Amino acid sequence: MKHDKCNTRRDFIKKTGLVTAASMISIPHFSFTDSFKFKMGLQLFTIRDAMEKDPVATLKTVARLGYQDLETYGYDGENDKYYGQSTSDFKKLLEDLQLTATSGHYNFSDYFMASEDELRRFVDQCIVGAKGLDKSYITWPWLAPEYRTIENFKILADKLNRIGEQVTQAGLGFAYHNHDFEFTDHHGEMGYDSILYNTDPELVKLQMDMYWVVHSSKFSPKEFITNHPGRFVMWHIKDMDKVTRDYSELGNGSIDYVKMLSEIDTDALEFYYLEQGGNFAQNSMQSITDSAAYFKKHLQRYL
Repeated sequence: MKHDKCNTRRDFIKKTGLVTAASMISIPHFSFTDSFKFKMGLQLFTIRDAMEKDPVATLKTVARLGYQDLETYGYDGENDKYYGQSTSDFKKLLEDLQLTATSGHYNFSDYFMASEDELRRFVDQCIVGAKGLDKSYITWPWLAPEYRTIENFKILADKLNRIGEQVTQAGLGFAYHNHDFEFTDHHGEMGYDSILYNTDPELVKLQMDMYWVVHSSKFSPKEFITNHPGRFVMWHIKDMDKVTRDYSELGNGSIDYVKMLSEIDTDALEFYYLEQGGNFAQNSMQSITDSAAYFKKHLQRYL
């Protein structure tokens, strides 16, 4: 059985070199005197190179930067491990650093053509891994290019419902994370519509990647949230390069998050995660340093 690896989204994420040592990063001092409704989250895929090299030192830096909550990727279900550590050891590391992990991306795409029994077994593994870290959500993050037909999106919706029922029965939440391909027009039909309208809102929540919505959808994040109350329980917040439309550090790009976050409805929001999949100005660790500084200064007041 295949495992969820750190290159889950390799088809559209630029590869990056290894990060410079955490000790070389200039880390601003952040104060926790202000009280905010939500913890500042980070999707660890942003720093996958550093996590692969030294997860312990990397997470120490993450905590020092002021991040409090994490979304994981890369769970090894066969061996019950995150980043080479047993789930129990990884949980202890998070506790020691006063970090939480509220969601995780698991590689369901590898099981799109698997039998029902194989898929259920994989979901059971994900449930074990998620519960081991006291997560709230298991998230489907990606659909491989070969499956992106409108017919397969309808099949996907059915799979999401069945997985959502299994996960919900285990006492966890289940969500789907979008990219750009869900908004591709298929002769008047759109894959995301199948996910929105053919899944049970009680079983399948949605994790909105705001960058990809702005990048590729005819609807804005605000419109999606307004038109589908209660569905978008998690957000990914990342910026868009002003020239290339690739990823960018927060504050360096073209998305006006001050306007967006000051106007958007947060009633359904439970967790958000800053993310940058690549195209770093320097490297991944400097990226999360710069994005954290900008977010705390300009955006966190809205959340």
